[in-house]
Amino acid sequence: MSFPIVGIGASAGGLESISALLAGIPASTGMAYVFVQHLDPAHGSRLAKILSDRTALPVEEVREGEIFPDHLYVIIPNATLTITSRVLHLRSRDPAERPHRPIDTFFLSLAEKSGPNVIGVILSGSGSDGTKGIQAIKNAGGITFAEGKNSASFFGMPSSAIQTGCVDFILNPCDIARGLIGISRQYRLQTGQTN
Repeated sequence: MSFPIVGIGASAGGLESISALLAGIPASTGMAYVFVQHLDPAHGSRLAKILSDRTALPVEEVREGEIFPDHLYVIIPNATLTITSRVLHLRSRDPAERPHRPIDTFFLSLAEKSGPNVIGVILSGSGSDGTKGIQAIKNAGGITFAEGKNSASFFGMPSSAIQTGCVDFILNPCDIARGLIGISRQYRLQTGQTN
């Protein structure tokens, strides 16, 4: 059975934003969450451990393989992530890829799934990573969110996405969480799921 997949991208200031968003997400929404954060390729990351203390969802570092609803998957350092259907694929980051755009890469692969069960979220960050991916998700019929200026520590990434005209909702992280819960409820009504 298919289920909604939420791709979330962030860079500078993203830890605060994703923490606020996750605080509003209950343990059971029937959605899978994949968080792509810009990470230092030369150092290990404690991101999954940090986030596991801030959410009711099980948190896993990304591995090659199928994803499941009601889990949060977190990218690992020095990796490029894509998805085919419900299967995550990892490859080593190409040093020649400059600038590295892990959010665009993941969102573009997510957009190939297409339809309203694909959701893209851009949180705090500098630069423009995620902009092409948000456009692709919207053009494929998905739903898009960006963090608003009043809450984003760094507004570069959300602003770049917003300027495309492809962002459906511009909200703070707590309200993005409420929006995702609303999408989850609508999906469950449409599919006849009762829990």
